[in-house]
Amino acid sequence: MTLGDWINHWVSIGCPGRKKKSAGRRSVERYEQILRVHVIPALGERRLQQLHATDIDNLYEDLENKLAPRSQHQVHVALGACIRAAMRKGLLSVNPIDRAEKVPSPGECDHGQVLDQEQLASLVQSFRGTTIYAIIATAAFTGARRNEIHALQWSDLDPAKKTLRIERSVEESRGVPAQLARRLKEPKRASHKRTIAIDDSLIALLLSKRDKHLRLAAGVPHGAAVDLSLIKLPEGALMFPSFDDGPDFTRLRSAKPVTDLFTKRARKQFPGLRFHDLRGSHETALLDAGVPVHVVAARCGHDPAVLLKSYAKRTKGADTSAAKIIGNMSKAILGTD
Repeated sequence: MTLGDWINHWVSIGCPGRKKKSAGRRSVERYEQILRVHVIPALGERRLQQLHATDIDNLYEDLENKLAPRSQHQVHVALGACIRAAMRKGLLSVNPIDRAEKVPSPGECDHGQVLDQEQLASLVQSFRGTTIYAIIATAAFTGARRNEIHALQWSDLDPAKKTLRIERSVEESRGVPAQLARRLKEPKRASHKRTIAIDDSLIALLLSKRDKHLRLAAGVPHGAAVDLSLIKLPEGALMFPSFDDGPDFTRLRSAKPVTDLFTKRARKQFPGLRFHDLRGSHETALLDAGVPVHVVAARCGHDPAVLLKSYAKRTKGADTSAAKIIGNMSKAILGTD
């Protein structure tokens, strides 16, 4: 069997990892693309059992002139997962990647921008009146991931308890018909399923949006007196469905138009800002306010260690606050001259 043969087989069975479970559809597509473009042309004809560490070194050295450090590391991760699966199958006794000398480094992670509370409020306010205003507000004030927000259903909202349940995400594939490109999926980890508290303002905004959906479902014009409690939405009705082809409360929304609109409008205020930076800003604001790390991590579906590592970068306000706290402590202990 050649390495190319094994790669094709591994992809066809869903790119299983250490736990022998298939990866998500989007991850499989990404692995297949990386290996097909960067590995198979260079090493695809090499016999799997004859693959040597020097072959891996040569591959990585060649990629240094073609790819950015993070992309090189992605090739290393994909190939490593593929080779380890071959070892579990007994097709290899030694992993040549373990003996490679030039393993690509992922480089410094881009933590993006972190907005302070005033900047975040100003940004959300700038989207008022747009079709994605409620999506932006939900992202900013819950820290949920974009695809988690697109998967929210009205049954996830409990206005009485002031909670929002997050337990699924939207997976979007490429190269397939639009009606098959998007689907709901379970989160990668159990910790990603969570129920979080939300504030009164966000609840009011979401309930206002639900009222609009109820009126649309019943064909009742805005402002007309009607008992909305008598109107029912279909099971699985989404908070933010796609109405591109007419009212369909269960049709999943495409992420790209939302991201494009956000980017175009937000970067007029904050150049380079990404949609994902709303999540980082939310987490940072909570940490700056003194909310314990494990509480913020649970709220946002993060591992506490990853949260500290990924969002160690703070706003100037946080550093000033820390200096003030230390100053008060030092005065209490050392006094002033």
